[in-house]
Amino acid sequence: MSAPHRNDIAPASVSVALREEGVEVEYLDGRVTFYHGVPEVVEGTLTTPPGKESHVLVTDPTETEGVLLYVNDLKTHDDILEQTGVGRVILGEGEEEELFPGVTARRPGGQRTAIEADPAVAGGRVFVFVEDDWGEQSYEFVADDGEGGERDDDEGTE
Repeated sequence: MSAPHRNDIAPASVSVALREEGVEVEYLDGRVTFYHGVPEVVEGTLTTPPGKESHVLVTDPTETEGVLLYVNDLKTHDDILEQTGVGRVILGEGEEEELFPGVTARRPGGQRTAIEADPAVAGGRVFVFVEDDWGEQSYEFVADDGEGGERDDDEGTE
């Protein structure tokens, strides 16, 4: 039996609380998830290791609401995403899509995801949570300092 087809789903606005110990997101259905740790600062582009899940959160200027989008999530059923307000985009190898104004995702190959973001254009804070069954990393995009830094997380932190 083949895996079920997964669709792109538009995100809805969810509640966000930025805490010292991480980022809390309350879904439309009242459930809460917590992304642990202080996000590591990144400029320009973040490229994930192969096979990791990528969740992109863009807050509004008040930092109390935001939109959350899963990139290439094949596990979560469409109904669950629609009930929670979380969106999803599915990208094939070599494809690129603007997720939000100022935030782009692409699949450069090797089951990696590259996220580029400009918080000034996005109009809020931009977070990326990269995870798998063994752990998670949190990142926050800041304005590019002009040096064009690209980060390949194979050389990054745990």
